[in-house]
Amino acid sequence: MAENALLAGPALRRLRKREGLTQAAMAASLGISPSYLNLIERNQRPLSARVLVQVIERFDFDPRSLREDEAIGGIDGLIRRMSDKRFADLGIDREEVQEFLAAAPQAAAAFARLYDNAGSDAARLEDPAADARQAVERWQNHFADLDEAAEQLSDELRLSSGDISAALRARLREKHQITVRILPAEVMPGLIHRLDLHARQLQLSEMLPGAARRFQIARQIGALEQREHIELLVAGANLPSNEARALFREHVTDYVAGALLMPYRRFLRACEQTGYDLAVLQRRFASSFDQVAQRLTTLQRVGERGLPFFSARFGRTGRMVGFTAGASGAMYPLDGARWPAWAPYAAFESRGTMLTQAVTFGEGEAAPKHWFTIARTIEVDGVACSARRAIVLGLEARFAGDLAQARGISLDPADAVPLGVGCPRCGRADCLTPAPSRLARSLEL
Repeated sequence: MAENALLAGPALRRLRKREGLTQAAMAASLGISPSYLNLIERNQRPLSARVLVQVIERFDFDPRSLREDEAIGGIDGLIRRMSDKRFADLGIDREEVQEFLAAAPQAAAAFARLYDNAGSDAARLEDPAADARQAVERWQNHFADLDEAAEQLSDELRLSSGDISAALRARLREKHQITVRILPAEVMPGLIHRLDLHARQLQLSEMLPGAARRFQIARQIGALEQREHIELLVAGANLPSNEARALFREHVTDYVAGALLMPYRRFLRACEQTGYDLAVLQRRFASSFDQVAQRLTTLQRVGERGLPFFSARFGRTGRMVGFTAGASGAMYPLDGARWPAWAPYAAFESRGTMLTQAVTFGEGEAAPKHWFTIARTIEVDGVACSARRAIVLGLEARFAGDLAQARGISLDPADAVPLGVGCPRCGRADCLTPAPSRLARSLEL
């Protein structure tokens, strides 16, 4: 909704309430009159560049939240939903939709979410993975207290120098009386790690490469030393099933391991110094491509934000088997969404090669987002080490100009590959690769 890009009344009002300020107090802090602030909050005046700078500096305000309507496709995405035959008798016109989106963008987003999930409530109740993923998205995959604790421990163990594996093993042995033992694959059929409390051993499969071994040791340290905080997060998520809670717990425990191996400030500094060069980051932090990719989705510390990446994982059949939105604003494509022209699918034919591609996709056919994406395959750790997955990192193209991997790639939207919005949110009858019949039926509800 370009014409309303700086009509930021609801966002400013939420910020003021979050800070516990009256209009008079906030106006004084910004150097404007209370009456002018009142007009801004009621969207009767735009937010000027000067005032916006003051808001950013004084309240650590993220200006990207001014475009929160993009997540639902802006005015065109909302109009598309309002055009549903179920609302035909209400006579809702474009002006009304525009007023709704400008005055209450979060309410509009809530409506869009309910509309998009209509007819699938029963399935969602039976989808623990979706419940766990939504819990992660509520935090934008940034758990500040865990990050701080992991960073302090990394400094304590001096993981920035010396033998990282030795330091991690020593911590596990000296503080928790647990030793690490590497076992033959036939002794651990179907397993990559096992905690044997009777023998006081963390047992790892010999099939795990070095980066994966370090991650598993860091993960065990995190699980033991941050248990209370992890359980508080799990309890606070109010998830509906034990399976969803277990999946969320797994994610948060993995998060601690990544934060320990790639401590926030040092990792962010390396990102900025190298242009987020993935190959350099892997070597500098002795981590794998998928570990670095996941860490890049977490960089949302207040006052020290990194670029807002999303990460996705695809199986060999082309099915998306994992998705982390981070703070990117990307939306998870429901089962059945396929984009055969997207780089992750081609990555399987170029084993281990890093592929880059600029694409457009997103909610709202009239206003798809422009993304820069990086994809490559990885070997799955463990017994089935010959199996592969494709990992894709995505970033809005407007942020990608300084990326090492974007050099020589056109970031002009006219040169991007159009992928559409994904089957569940499209419903085109003439599509060459239509959604499965189950999804097609739900779109007709």
